[in-house]
Amino acid sequence: MKSPIRFGLIGAGGIAQTYAQVFQALDEVKLTAVADVRPDAARALAETAGCPWFASHSALRESGECDAILICTPPSTHTALCEDFLSHKIPVLCEKPLSTDSSSARSLVALAESTGTLFTMASKFRYCEDVVRAKSIVESGILGEIVLFENTFTSRVDMTNRWNSKVALSGGGVLIDNGTHSVDIVRYFLGPIAEVMAVEGKRVQGLSVEDTARIFVKSVSGVMGSIDLSWSLHKEIDSYIEVFGSHGTVRVGWKQSKYRQSSSPDWVVFGSGYNKVQAMGSQIRNFARALLSEERLLITGQDAIASVEVIESAYRSMRDSHWIPVKNSTSLREKVAAA
Repeated sequence: MKSPIRFGLIGAGGIAQTYAQVFQALDEVKLTAVADVRPDAARALAETAGCPWFASHSALRESGECDAILICTPPSTHTALCEDFLSHKIPVLCEKPLSTDSSSARSLVALAESTGTLFTMASKFRYCEDVVRAKSIVESGILGEIVLFENTFTSRVDMTNRWNSKVALSGGGVLIDNGTHSVDIVRYFLGPIAEVMAVEGKRVQGLSVEDTARIFVKSVSGVMGSIDLSWSLHKEIDSYIEVFGSHGTVRVGWKQSKYRQSSSPDWVVFGSGYNKVQAMGSQIRNFARALLSEERLLITGQDAIASVEVIESAYRSMRDSHWIPVKNSTSLREKVAAA
């Protein structure tokens, strides 16, 4: 039996707490160290996980306790942390967003390639079983030609005292936070995004960043899409992804997923909804197996760069109030047109 891949966890906040639970359910990986600049937080999580703790990422790195690193710190810290581990040829799975600007994202991916080190962004929704099945349904052609894509991540959450709403730590508001998931999902279903337009909604929490936004997208292949994001409203709808085709519709929901062809009055249920632990576990498993050359990464470094570029373009659009082309999409659009 193979020895489990040893992971070090950088950060001991909310998302790290969930990952610690996920590790306990996986056989092929093991959480072997936790580091956080807050010693009490690192100690508490490490005690729960039954592993050593460290007060700095460098101390964890030098301990030799880990084969790979999972970074769960605020986005403003991602670039420096990733650079440090990649420079020492330690594989890194970094929580979304990969970075707060595309230049840093490209530099990190280039560093990983130059050192031959596995590196990518964690974006759990690509690993949801219902999302994967929905993409398979779309690709089967039974819904006809895809015309419209919709994604909704809206819920009432008090962000007043959370780091996610502090621009110096997060890089922005709900657009970069939840929106990073959204644009990765859009790209998963539709391929590269050619242009975006983002509109900010009314700020109701008194934050210095946007708490409600809508993003309109157009894929390189010409499909339209819309993304609704908010920390301040709950739309009270059952599905968070809807894909509309010329011959049918698929809905990915929180508790149930289904599709219906226009030739039939009946919906076909194909999934039981969102399972965070399953999604995060599949994500870690994919990274571990890629490290062993047993699988390919579902989210590549180029995917991670693209998600940062789309969000960057969305912020420019929100500032300038018009459609913005996504960097590096022009040549792709020309290739599609030529085909």
